[in-house]
Amino acid sequence: MKASEIAKIAQIASALEVSGYPKPGNVHRTRDYDDMVFEDFVISGIVIGDSIREACTDVDVENPQLGKYILQAVAETDKWIKNNTNLGIVMMTTPIAVAAAISDSFDEIRENIKLVMGNTSVDDACDLYDAINIADAGGMGDQDEYDVASDNAKNELRQNNQTMYDVLKISAPWDMLAREMTSDMPAVFEIGYPTYHELKEEKTQNEACLLTFLTILSHVPDTLISRKYGDEEALKISLMTRDLLKMKDSDDFMELVGQFDDYLFSNKYNPGTTADLTAASIFVSYLKSNFE
Repeated sequence: MKASEIAKIAQIASALEVSGYPKPGNVHRTRDYDDMVFEDFVISGIVIGDSIREACTDVDVENPQLGKYILQAVAETDKWIKNNTNLGIVMMTTPIAVAAAISDSFDEIRENIKLVMGNTSVDDACDLYDAINIADAGGMGDQDEYDVASDNAKNELRQNNQTMYDVLKISAPWDMLAREMTSDMPAVFEIGYPTYHELKEEKTQNEACLLTFLTILSHVPDTLISRKYGDEEALKISLMTRDLLKMKDSDDFMELVGQFDDYLFSNKYNPGTTADLTAASIFVSYLKSNFE
């Protein structure tokens, strides 16, 4: 698939994810937050296009430079938006995009994600740390080992020859995106993408996005909520989502979703990791459609 086409699909996926409403606990087209608004995410989805296209052009499989392009996309976003709107989406989208660029069929993508992630370098790890610091995103690599906020962090990475894959593996126990990127992306390829791909054939794009988001959250407790409020609270939100989905065929389902959105918003529960996984799932679904 052409690099330009992959980049467009990444932009489309970003736009569709943020447009989904009333996507509980997140910014969407009818819900702004004090520090970031719907338009911030629309702009962010547009400006990543060039970096994704470059990442997918003439890929060196032995050194795909994923960290370089993640950093490039986040730095470009920072020129336009002074919030962390898309670090997670960029982290998920970049390896999927590069894998798609070197795949001859959709069925090769997942295996090629493992390949390019396994070929990340120490430079990629350092670039990822720079991207995290630009986005001012907490929670990844901010434990005792390789603290992303430490002035000496990148020196430690180089001294210990830690690749991007290595540092993500360290973060995997407490960060869902790191877990996805180092474990064959099960939430995206086994839950999110199949759900969205089926739903978009029979539902509106908004309904497909919303139901995919809820399905992922019902199966996978959100680690952004976990880091802020603890694992028990994250599990509680997932169980509430599971109960909500039991009502998906009822006439008042959208009203119930709106009430759940209000509840999460008022209690400051923000399942932002789930939003990133939803965007990645939409991205994979559209890649499949364009491979066929």
